[in-house]
Amino acid sequence: MRGSVLPPRAVEKVREALAEDLGLGDITSELVVPEDARAVAEIRAEEEGVLAGVEEACLAFELLGCRVLESRRDGSRVRPGDVVLRVEGPARALLAAERTALNFLMRMSGIATATARMAELAKAVNPRVRIAATRKTAPGLRYFDKKAVALGGGDTHRLRLDDCVLIKDNHIAIVGSVAEAVEKARKAVSFTKKIEVEVSTPEEALEAARAGADIVMLDNLSPEEVRRALGLLEEAGLRSKVVVEVSGGIRPENVADYARMGVDVISSGYLTHSARALGFSMEVVNVRSTRHER
Repeated sequence: MRGSVLPPRAVEKVREALAEDLGLGDITSELVVPEDARAVAEIRAEEEGVLAGVEEACLAFELLGCRVLESRRDGSRVRPGDVVLRVEGPARALLAAERTALNFLMRMSGIATATARMAELAKAVNPRVRIAATRKTAPGLRYFDKKAVALGGGDTHRLRLDDCVLIKDNHIAIVGSVAEAVEKARKAVSFTKKIEVEVSTPEEALEAARAGADIVMLDNLSPEEVRRALGLLEEAGLRSKVVVEVSGGIRPENVADYARMGVDVISSGYLTHSARALGFSMEVVNVRSTRHER
């Protein structure tokens, strides 16, 4: 097996995905495919997009005793008909790993492609803006979803709750005010951690910046409200002191409207919860039996 660069937990997730699909065994292949048959299979792209999930697909095949002959690089552009993976091994093993490998490729490439498209639309009107993901990922698949965002040219944002301080509306409701929440966090948090505050009005954005937030997230504001919030920060001399992020209901159809306001970051749950899977298929291209070689 090739030396995998995936972290151990991700390797285990691929194992779990195989086990979920295999159950007690592929009864169809065991009934109709000769045990000694070996084959070569190719996975081809059916659509244009950004490729992601190749490492995971390769690992799925390798864990069942197959050998990768060639593969395209994660993050590369693919067109219909492109061979992204060519693999050889026991025919039964190739068929057993097929769906798991395709599932990783299809989901991750769909996310990477959606991210690249969102970034393209946003950067056309604001070259410096970053497109970021959220934590709206499939349970158990966050590593793969976030990796796909990065391969598509996006920012992963925080991976877990321990990545940075992000004070949201429910924190503020419990504590009492934006300023008090920021003060409490600033007194106790390590200097290595950023403090971000989610706000729902332009006035709260100004309050958060005055309280010392490093990042202000404008949540579910219209482009006009975003423009007003940026104006308030500019008037107070605070615009250059904070990173301004917008989030909430942002999709390909409206991402440029927010980008042209001049914000620094646009985060969107669409990338991981609504991106359409990219099409791939596997075809067996060569079959032989070891019995004939004895």
